[in-house]
Amino acid sequence: MAELGAALAARGVELVSTGGTAKALRDAGLAVKDVADLTGFPEMMDGRVKTLHPTVHGGLLALRDNPEHVAAMQAHGIGAIDLVVVNLYPFEATVAKGASRAEIIENIDIGGPSMVRSAAKNHGFVTILTDPADYATLVAEMDANGGATTQAFRTRMAGKAYARTAAYDSAIASWFAFADPAGETTPFPDTLPIALKRADTLRYGENPHQAAAIYVPQVVGAAGVPQAKQLQGKELSYNNLNDADAALELAAEFAGQEPAVVIVKHANPCGVAQGASLLSAWEAALACDSVSAFGGIVAVNTELDAATAEAISAIFTEVVIAPSVSAEAREIFAKKKNLRLLECGALPDPRRGGLALKTIAGGVLIQSRDNGAISADDLKVVTKRAPTEQELKDCLFAWTVARHVKSNAIVYARDGATAGIGAGQMNRRDSARIAAIKAAEAAETYGWPAPRTRGSAVASDAFFPFADGLLAAAEAGATAVIQPGGSIRDDEVIAAADEAGLAMVFTGMRHFRH
Repeated sequence: MAELGAALAARGVELVSTGGTAKALRDAGLAVKDVADLTGFPEMMDGRVKTLHPTVHGGLLALRDNPEHVAAMQAHGIGAIDLVVVNLYPFEATVAKGASRAEIIENIDIGGPSMVRSAAKNHGFVTILTDPADYATLVAEMDANGGATTQAFRTRMAGKAYARTAAYDSAIASWFAFADPAGETTPFPDTLPIALKRADTLRYGENPHQAAAIYVPQVVGAAGVPQAKQLQGKELSYNNLNDADAALELAAEFAGQEPAVVIVKHANPCGVAQGASLLSAWEAALACDSVSAFGGIVAVNTELDAATAEAISAIFTEVVIAPSVSAEAREIFAKKKNLRLLECGALPDPRRGGLALKTIAGGVLIQSRDNGAISADDLKVVTKRAPTEQELKDCLFAWTVARHVKSNAIVYARDGATAGIGAGQMNRRDSARIAAIKAAEAAETYGWPAPRTRGSAVASDAFFPFADGLLAAAEAGATAVIQPGGSIRDDEVIAAADEAGLAMVFTGMRHFRH
């Protein structure tokens, strides 16, 4: 701010300010008039009232070409204010740092947004700046136009100003709706204000004829693909971002656990594994479906090392994302100029709250995030045979993956690795069969004596409405089943599992992902 103040003063602009900003400008050796000198009233009520005055807003709102407005200014000693620079109280940052309710309330700016709106409304004559990124542009604009600004510039700045106050008010309204400890919070307020800031414009959307951009919430400390640092590679596309998010969300399920690798294609996992090393996890994940892995997205839950980077580089990969990347791994990936390499730092919290939005014709569907989770203690054994310790471990692993697979989802897993994944089919039986086919193809590719579905656990994201899907899994060699239960034909499905010698547990929770 001091740098801008110096640039304006050098161009003959009289500076008027308040509080801390005025002090900073004076400390920089600049002549500054207090707003109190302008209005004839001192700042009062702990600074809550200082700019809310006719002298200020009359100077902002007066139409310079309206004789009545000009006469009113002259009659009341109101001077024209031609330029307003405002940085609003840091409400969002105050909330993010965990401040007390009283401090949060005090950081709701009143005078600032009022001046912004007044100046923006009168942008035919007044320039309003709310973004420090525009300071240099303002100075260049003034130099190019004899100390003035153009109508086009003022109009653009007015649009940004209203977007800023809208976002600011949205953050305040959201806090009252979702986080105010003294209020009655609700996940679905009558009006849902959503404020997002454009992070980047993308080359195109899901298809080349679609325009696209990426926006991020005004949240300090948000963790995800948009916040990741791109270390190398081409610009991320819409599909890259969507797939990388799917991969990272699943990798985050294994935060703090043994090394895990997730391979995603078209927003669906095609291979997931954990291992004693990241390299062994990669090899097991790739073996699940090496055909689909071509051109895929890879996410890991720990630092990416050189050995794993070398192995990943052996196939065509679009994006690799990791919490951190070793210097040796970076050197290896640098040979793949088109590969996008992302370092995300902290993994997102898979159990975080929040809302999920989906647009439909004429409206928006909104639901809470699917952050539900189950543990071994939540499972109900419904068959004559209970799962073994290893089967139970494989059931929970398969269930973790299944909740990230498009419905209808079937996931076979054995020894901490997916053996086959069936996604997005119109019936559950076909998903079970497709996953088994992929497992059989993998066995043929790698020369295994049998598909890894033999002796596996199988997870279904929703209940089996008929026994056919379960029987398809049994035919593929699964020995244990994890599913939500809740079908009117549960007894029929349980009987079929008993007859096939399967162990089956119910979770009581489903994970549809359309």
